[in-house]
Amino acid sequence: MTRNIRHRAIVAAAFLAAAPALAGCGAGSDAITNKPYSPTEALTVKTKGIDISQAFFLGPDSGATLPAGAATPLYLSLVNTNAGSDQLVGLGVDPALGTAKVSAPVTLPHNQRVNVGKPTPTILVEGLKKPLRGGEGVKVQLQFANAGIVQLTIPVITRSREFTAYPQAPGASAAPTPSPTPSATTGDEHSAGH
Repeated sequence: MTRNIRHRAIVAAAFLAAAPALAGCGAGSDAITNKPYSPTEALTVKTKGIDISQAFFLGPDSGATLPAGAATPLYLSLVNTNAGSDQLVGLGVDPALGTAKVSAPVTLPHNQRVNVGKPTPTILVEGLKKPLRGGEGVKVQLQFANAGIVQLTIPVITRSREFTAYPQAPGASAAPTPSPTPSATTGDEHSAGH
């Protein structure tokens, strides 16, 4: 009997010793919640020595529309894994969609992540020829100085959920706000106190 009690005490002590370690799973500097969040709707591609992730055009607020004439900014994260540096020098889009504007070349040092669009959008498709609601795909050609041309279809994502922190797309109209509907009252409510 003494042996069983001692065995249970050892098992209990081992469990209590392991409990803080088990409770700490997911905490600390390596916690999954501390890692950068990559939206699943955004595009991720590795091609020609360029890792492209979190690529998306910002659309309107959920339920709204980017009207013709507005602009949509491009957000993406780039890592140049080629030897030496590179530059993103241009963006090509179908002229039937609008006009691409790159305010300045984006320098891509070797093996360093560069976020394009944050804090200020620098690549836009301006003068949209058709409205965008979100959910569309935009065919583009990213033009790199050394890696050449990379053709992609980048999604247009509505400014909702985790994307609400982004500034509204230029020329976007706010989402329609639902108007309150008067509730009907029944005669029973007024006669209940009488």
